[in-house]
Parts: sequence; structure tokens; C-alpha cells
Amino acid sequence: MFNWLKSKTNGPDFSHVDSRNKVETAAREGTLVPMLLLPGALGGTPDEPNLVFVPAWAAEQKEHIDVGTVLPLAQEGKITKYSAEPAYKGKSFVPSAVTIRAHTPADFTATINIW
Repeated sequence: MFNWLKSKTNGPDFSHVDSRNKVETAAREGTLVPMLLLPGALGGTPDEPNLVFVPAWAAEQKEHIDVGTVLPLAQEGKITKYSAEPAYKGKSFVPSAVTIRAHTPADFTATINIW
């Protein structure tokens, strides 16, 4: 009778990807792709602390933000600091969201909600 009160899932659920082995398997299968938190255009390298695995659309969205918004702000001297903070649900190795913040002296924040 009250099924409409139950929350609905709208999108992927990566709660089962709870180990490095599982995230690497999902990447080999094409479900996930590697993404740099600090992009190469800003000096990031594919080292473990800077590397997360996400669906391809999320990596594309982050690249669009980094290259289309953050990089021009940096080139104009409007920002000098950058961070990309992943948030996780449970034990999943796939971030549920990534929040990008570029600041000093200006301020820009964007969040990519993944799951």
C-alpha cells in the first residue's frame, strides 16, 4: 500500500566493489575507468593516492570541469589552489562523489555525484 514511500534507486550501485581487486576487475571489464584526482594538466600523476576508478561518464565530466573551467581560471591567475576530494559509501572503492574546489583568490566548487 505504501510502496511510494520507499526510496528508489536511480543509477548504479557500486557497494559490492569493496576491494582493490574488484575495482581493477571492473576496470578490465570496462565498467570503470581510472581517473586522476589532480589532473595531468595541473601536474597530477597516476600514482595510487591520486588515482580512483569511476564510470566513464564521471571521468569525462571531471575532465570537462578541469579543462573547461579550472585550467582557464588558473591561466588567468584567478585561482592558485586546487583539490578534488572523493567521498565514499561504506567499504566501496568507487567514490560516491568527487568535489572539486579551485580557489584563492577566486572560488569555484563543483560536485560530481556518481552513485
